[in-house]
Amino acid sequence: MSEAAIIFFLSVCVAVLASIIIYQQFVFRTGIQKKLKEISQKLEEIQDTDSDENIMVFTDNKVLMGLAAQVNRLLEKQKKARVDFRHSEIATKKMLSNISHDIKTPMTVILGYLEIMRLDNPVGNEMLLKVEQKAQKVMELVNQFFTLAKLEAGDTNIEISKINICESCREDVLDFYELLVQKGFQVEVDIPEEAVFVRGNRDALHRILFNLISNVVRYGSDGKYLGIFLRQDEKYIYIDVEDKGKGIDKAFAQNVFERLFTMEDSRNREMQGNGLGLTIARNLAHQLGGEITLDSEPGVKTIFTVKLQMFSC
Repeated sequence: MSEAAIIFFLSVCVAVLASIIIYQQFVFRTGIQKKLKEISQKLEEIQDTDSDENIMVFTDNKVLMGLAAQVNRLLEKQKKARVDFRHSEIATKKMLSNISHDIKTPMTVILGYLEIMRLDNPVGNEMLLKVEQKAQKVMELVNQFFTLAKLEAGDTNIEISKINICESCREDVLDFYELLVQKGFQVEVDIPEEAVFVRGNRDALHRILFNLISNVVRYGSDGKYLGIFLRQDEKYIYIDVEDKGKGIDKAFAQNVFERLFTMEDSRNREMQGNGLGLTIARNLAHQLGGEITLDSEPGVKTIFTVKLQMFSC
């Protein structure tokens, strides 16, 4: 074999070996990328679904196996932190519920003594009346805290039954009618004459509407308007509670259902709430399998919408 032929043969062998090495590296890199993509997708799924799963990687690559092991360590720590937080949250809510309950008894006694003192002491009657009114506000706040704490702790047993929502809405509007007339409100009601039934609880529904209408009286009084409208589709009943007051700016729209959030108005201190009414209403709506949403255009109209499941036989 000539020298040229040998050189040609060796060149071909080198080219073949180089091609094999390049191909193996390509396959290796492609396999690594595929496994990394699988890990990334699984991590995204776990985070999106709040799952308790771990990462499973079927490979002989020690680097990938080590990466999966470290990722699973982080996932285990995250699961433990989540469980600890839930336990702590439940314990805190139960503690608040117990404290609220313990405060109610002495406050009831104090109110009783104040009433007796006011009736037996005509001279200091006005002063005692003011003290009694302040004590009643404290008692109202304690009751609100107690209700919310029980709801959030899961200690409230709400029985679901078939409720005529039209009748319930009319009763709640009538409860406020005298106050609304005194304050010069225009009241507009659009409720069907025929019965419409929802999956609900009479006391819970009354509390929801009471809190929403109270909110109109407190914060929507500038518009002197209350609208109650009931509409429905194939699955749900919607109750719109509307006012034409100053409204709620979009910057605060996501905060109105938070505990102790109030739209303070220094011109109307006597009508300020305690910031728990809407929070309780939302929690009760969730307990009934529904929800409450807000749509507000400041200075034009504000609508709180209660969405409830229609009762199906």
